[in-house]
Amino acid sequence: MWRPDHFSYELWGSRAGLWFPCVKLLDYREKWTELEASTNPFASVVMAHLKAVETKGDNEQRYRWKLILIKRLYRQGYAKADVIRLFAFIDWVMSLPADMEKGLWTEIQKFEEETKMEYVTSVERIGMEKGGLNLLCRQIAKRFKTGYELLPPIFTGLSAEDIEDLGERFLDAESVDEIRRWAEEKRRARMQ
Repeated sequence: MWRPDHFSYELWGSRAGLWFPCVKLLDYREKWTELEASTNPFASVVMAHLKAVETKGDNEQRYRWKLILIKRLYRQGYAKADVIRLFAFIDWVMSLPADMEKGLWTEIQKFEEETKMEYVTSVERIGMEKGGLNLLCRQIAKRFKTGYELLPPIFTGLSAEDIEDLGERFLDAESVDEIRRWAEEKRRARMQ
């Protein structure tokens, strides 16, 4: 397995480099029990990644694991904003065909009602954001003749309002890079 642990180069008899520890997410497969027990939000990110890799090409298993991981978010006691961000990440990294997504959304809404987790009525909001984001990405891909799959990560961490604003600004954009810069400005503004 490829494990980079340094970057170095030589030029005219001089050598410079940087050595660093290597961490591979795939190594956490053997630590699944620890991940399940952890309340660290990054554990949810690692679990989603591992299950996305494991279920590639098996939509039934991916559906099952996506539902398990999303329900786990509700049970972990994260703050609302963290649940929404992690929920969006899991939804992005473990994508499913449209018909299966609809079934999943229905199950999650039912779960929210049964568990009385009203503070996380984010399912509908995320669904609407995702619909708006999908439309914006399709429009950008068509206008700038680029691959659709490259576009959703540009908007990671943005609110529905940010995406809506960029949807209007996109009409004036001259390149995907310009849209990427605008999205980065929005993310920076949110952090201040």
